[in-house]
This record gives sequence, structure tokens and C-alpha cells, in this order.
Amino acid sequence: MDENRREDMGANENSSAKPRVRPIVRLGIFLISHSNIVSLVCFLAGVVALLLLPVLAKNTYISENALMPGSAYNMLSTHHVSDANKFIKDLTDLEFTSTASPIESQKLIARYMSALDAEVTFHKFYPQFSQFHPLHFFTSPDSGIISKNGTCSSFGVNTIGIIRAPRGDGKEAIVLVTPYNRSKVGLGEAVSLGIAYSVFSLLSRVTWLAKDIIWLVADSQYGEYSAVAAWLREYQAPVFHKVDVVTSEACNESSSFNELGQGLYLDEKLNGDFRRAGTMAAALVIKVAEQGDRYEDSLNIYAEATNGQMPNLDLINIVNYMAVHKQGLRIEVKKMWSLLDSWWLNTLGAIFESLGKIARSLNPQWKFGIPASEYVEGAATLASSLYYQGLGVPTGPHGAFRDYQVDAITLEISPKVSLTKLNRRNEFILRGGRLIEGVVRSINNLLEKFHQSFFLYLLTSPGKFVSVGVYMIPFALLVAPLPIVAAYLHANASNSNPQNPSALEVDGSHKSWEWLNSARKVLVIHLWGVVVSLLPFFLRQLPNTTLKMNFVLWGFLSTFSLLILYLILGCPSAEASASQLEKNKWASLKSVTISTAFIGLSLMSVINFATAEIGALLIVPICLLARPLKLDIQARSWRTLLRASFNIALGFVVFPPVAFVLLKVAFEDFYGINVGDYWKWVESLWAWNSATYLYVGVVHLPCWALCIHILFHPC
Repeated sequence: MDENRREDMGANENSSAKPRVRPIVRLGIFLISHSNIVSLVCFLAGVVALLLLPVLAKNTYISENALMPGSAYNMLSTHHVSDANKFIKDLTDLEFTSTASPIESQKLIARYMSALDAEVTFHKFYPQFSQFHPLHFFTSPDSGIISKNGTCSSFGVNTIGIIRAPRGDGKEAIVLVTPYNRSKVGLGEAVSLGIAYSVFSLLSRVTWLAKDIIWLVADSQYGEYSAVAAWLREYQAPVFHKVDVVTSEACNESSSFNELGQGLYLDEKLNGDFRRAGTMAAALVIKVAEQGDRYEDSLNIYAEATNGQMPNLDLINIVNYMAVHKQGLRIEVKKMWSLLDSWWLNTLGAIFESLGKIARSLNPQWKFGIPASEYVEGAATLASSLYYQGLGVPTGPHGAFRDYQVDAITLEISPKVSLTKLNRRNEFILRGGRLIEGVVRSINNLLEKFHQSFFLYLLTSPGKFVSVGVYMIPFALLVAPLPIVAAYLHANASNSNPQNPSALEVDGSHKSWEWLNSARKVLVIHLWGVVVSLLPFFLRQLPNTTLKMNFVLWGFLSTFSLLILYLILGCPSAEASASQLEKNKWASLKSVTISTAFIGLSLMSVINFATAEIGALLIVPICLLARPLKLDIQARSWRTLLRASFNIALGFVVFPPVAFVLLKVAFEDFYGINVGDYWKWVESLWAWNSATYLYVGVVHLPCWALCIHILFHPC
């Protein structure tokens, strides 16, 4: 009896000494064991949450109290408008003067600037051509490389005027930019210069100015962005000992460039050296569209910069407030017009509107749901914001400022009627000038840089936005199944124990090789993705090639390099010839593939969230559903055959060129399919150093290739 009692007590002690499983571990085990249903629920919830973003959007508000937009009366008067009209007339008259050279317009602009007691200087730059170089991908272009493409005649000249603030210390500045093509003056460009001149003339006389004002007339004959970026490079990171291929000795600079200073050096109003002001607080790019809306004057705001960078939301908010409440302009942001007439989106908007009415009937405090028309417009604007941020290509010359962490936007004002009539033009210049004056005055009130409001956001309208804390929820739900399924596949493969002794011996000797070989295959395919991403650099060196030829060569070399890398590096050194282990290798390969896809998407979400969001919508389904077609066909059930059909369709849709065509059809004007369009799109990505190019080549394409390999796995 005593011995039995001691045994019972020992058993109780052993059971009590057994560690308790923590709730978080139990939750993880539960999710992994039910990975299929959890993956389906998470992915569908992510799609629904993405569709709900227009409903969850909040009204914009001004976070920085020091901005105080509209707190002061406008000082810009009809006198400044008349001076601007005289400036526009003198500028446009040069077009009809046969003896006038292209530099005469810049001399005229400089004279008008100097008449306002501004410091005037010229900045000579060479045009920047798209140069793809792997070592310079994430760095600013080198001016020495750019100048190799220049000649004595192919250069641009920016005209800069600087007003020193009477109440400032010269440490901060506000930049006004007006793109201007000196070789061909359009009415819209001339009016935009007139608006900037009216504001510049006002600011040269006011006493409340606390920040220097820089007016940059960017020579846009080689591109608006190129001119602004060249000036910013010299302003922010001057090169003192650069060696240019096109040197001053090779070109007689006194023949053209130095002509700009003639007549201005005499009264010492032109500065020969490059002039600077303080640190840039903000920048406004002013443009005027020659053909506008026929109903009312409108203002288009362009904010996207390189790799989806956005300016501080307060900058857009003060422009929105001043334009709507002070000048009566209709604000517009880019939207996907093709989505406005889509039946499924209108149906979805009607459903959300009905759900909102039901929610308010149950509890009036539940503010869920918006009108169907507002939802459709919000979704179209959100899709545009997501798409253009995902491309990583700036939507205007303001993008050059974000490379130096300066908040900037492009304001394109569209008149409702033609500006050829003087009375209509006077009213338009007055409204546009007062808008810029109000924005400049608000920025002038800042004591520090923009920091209070959001830098990470998506716009659903000029007055509504989705913050980072909300739009990260759909992405988290979309990628959440990836680590769960990877853990399930790993655990399932580890627990599969063969029954016969010979198979058990093979399993014991090759279990570690199984995962090592899978990881090596995945590494080889991702190395292949790096090779594919570098091939355009070498193809660009080939002379006399067309877009179609480059695309075909790229595809052929990519396929050939894949075969070479797989044969050299991807062949496992030890494999079971025909065993249960061989049949289960696709599971370990899928587990490692899903893990790398999760890591790639997570890293991309830090660099450019919009790219990661779109990439997750495309690559996550095929990563989750990928399974050898041979197994699904042998099962001969409707569920496995449906899965095989989905896998084949997804394998076709997720292929990058096909996905490009589908996105182009959905989001842009579609005028037919051209093989060279994909190469042209890729060229634009690497020309702007877009991280989307690296994502497509290093993450998306290798994951697609691995999923295709799993589908056709010879199990």
C-alpha cells in the first residue's frame, strides 16, 4: 500500500511539473492546424477591408495650428494683375518677332525680376537622359555621367530670382516653380509665369515676409523634371571639381550663355555665381492648363513623388482650404475614370449605402456607410492614388523636391473658358495669384518644417484621406496566411514518418537535405531574378535596337540564364531516387517559397506600401493555392479540378507582362497591345530609380517561377 501511494504521489508530481502551454502558443497551434480555413478567411477579409477603405476615410484637417490659412486679407490687387498682364504681353510678343532669339525671353524674365530688386542668376545645365546603372540605382544621377550626353548647343538655362525676407535670417526659403519652354511659348505657360510674377512682385514689397522667396523659371525644353532636378542638385549638393565632357574650353560660352547677362552686369543686378537662400520649407509648382473645364475654374493637385513618397498632408490641406473657401475653385485629384462606370463598383457602393442605413437605424451614432456615388468616386480616387504611388514615378516636377525631403506639390489651374479675352484673364490671374499668396503666407507662419500631419496616406478625395493605421489592415490580412501556411507545411513534412525500416533510414539521412535543397532552389531562382534585373543594363549598350527587339532579347536571355543557373547551382547533391521523400519535396519547396514571398512583401511595404499592396493581391493567391497539377488531376474530384483550374489561370495572370497589360486595361486608357510597351514601362521604372522595378525582378518574378515549378512538379 505504501509503495502504491508513493507511486501515485510520484505520478502526481510529474504531472504537476509538466509545463503549461501558454495561450499564445495554443493560438499558434490552432491557426497552423486550421491553416486552410484561416488562409481563406484572412485573404477574403483583406479584400473586403481594401474595398471598405473609401467608407473608412476621414475628413482632412489642418494639424499645425501655426499655419492659420485664410486668417489674413489678400493683398494682391488689380495693380499687380495689370503688371502681370504687361509681363505676359511682352513675353508673348517675342514669339512674333522674327529676329528674336530663344534667349531673349529669359533676358526679359531676368529684367522683370531685377526691376523688383530681386537677386537674379542663371543656371546652366545639360539634359538628363535615362541611364540605368546598377551601382547608381538608389543614388542621385552623377552630373559627370549626364554631361556625356550633352553638346555645346544642347543645354538648358534656368532663371532664378531671390527675394530676401525683411524679417528673416536667411535660413529658410519658399520655392515657386514655373516650367517654361523658351523655344516655344504657349499661352498657358505665359499665364502661369504671369501668376507667379504677380505674387513675386507683391512679396518683394511686403514687410511680414519671414522666409526668403525663390522663383525658379525652369527651362523645360528638355523636360520639366530634368530642369528642376538639375537646379536642386546644384543647390543641395554642389560639385566643385567635376570633370565634364562638355567643357567651357570646348564650347564658346560667351556666344550664347553669357549673352543672358549682357545689360544686367552693368547695374550689378545679375549675379554670376550660383545663388542660394535658406533651407527649403516647401515648394509649389504652378502650371496653367490651356484647355480647362467648361463649367468652372478648377485646380488639379499632383502630389506623388518617387517610390510613392507624399508631401505632408497639411500642405495639401491648406491648398484645399484656400482654393475652396477663399477662391471658389473646384479641387480635383487624379482618379481612375474607367472605374466610375463599372457596374460591380456601383453595385458595391449601393450595398454599402444600404448597410449604412441599416446601421444608422439600429443606432444613430453608428456612422457607417456613404452614398453610392461618393463611394464610387472615392474608390476611383483611391485606386488612382494606390496605382501611381505603386508605380514609384513622380507625377510632376515636384517629385524632385521629395528626393531632398522637401514638401512639394504641383498645382495645375484650369480655366473654364479661353484666356485670350483680357477681362477673363485678369480675373483668372487674380484668383490664381491670391491662392498662391494665401498658401505662401501660411507656410511663412511656420516656425519649423512640416511634421504634425501625415506623410503616409491615401487620398479618396481632396478632402478625405485614409491614414497609415487604416490602410495597413488590408495588407496585414492579405499576407497573414503566408507564415501560417509555411509553418503548416513545415510541420506536416516533419511529422510524416515512413512505416517501413528502409524508408525510415532514407528519411533520417535525407531529411535535412530536403529543406536545404529547397532553400537552395529558392535562392537560385532569386539569383536568377537579380540576373534578369541586370540584363537591361547590357541590352541598352546594343546599338540600333527597337523596343520589341529589346523585349524579345530580354525574354530569351532570361529563359536561357534560368536554365544555366538551375543546371549549375540548383541540382541537389543527394536525392532519394524514388521514395516517399521525393513525393513530398514540393511541400518543403512551397514552404520556403511562401516564406521568401512574405519577407519580400514585408520589406517592400516599408519602401513603397502601394507596390506591396498590389503585389500581395497578385502573388499571395497563387502562393497559397500552388499544388502539383498531377496530384489534383489524379484525385479526380470537383474540388481538386477547380483548384487546378484556378492555379492555371493565376499562373497566367500573375506573369509580369500579362499583369502589366491587365493593369493597363483596368487603370489607363487602352489603345491596343504592343510587345514593346512592357519594355518601355520597365525603362520608365529604372529611369526614375523606382523600387517597383526591383520588386518585380527580385521578388515577384522569382516567386511566380517557383509557383509554376511547383505546379509542374514531377511528384
